[in-house]
Amino acid sequence: MANIKSQKKRILITKEENARNTALRTRCKNAAKKYEAAIAEGDIAKAKELLPVTVSIITKSGIYKDNTVSRKVARFTKMLYELEKASAPAEAAPAAPAAEEAAPKKRRTAAKKAE
Repeated sequence: MANIKSQKKRILITKEENARNTALRTRCKNAAKKYEAAIAEGDIAKAKELLPVTVSIITKSGIYKDNTVSRKVARFTKMLYELEKASAPAEAAPAAPAAEEAAPKKRRTAAKKAE
């Protein structure tokens, strides 16, 4: 045990922070598991309902870095999109654009850029 008063205080604060972070981490993981379970069941309505809740919990938790949060949100959104796409009838899929309509744009060459 520390003898210095400031170190005793730091030990107490560290315990509090550890408890808070553990609770937040658990809450994020539980929200993700609940959402992934809804996706695995194929329940689109429940997944649509849980997506904003899950995203909100993960975003506001503050325990993940920004890029990690963005990656998780993107993956959760993609899961829902894939589920909706798989359950949608094949006839409702949009037709591919014609070759004439999707003509490639002309790119500027390095020689033109230099001029």
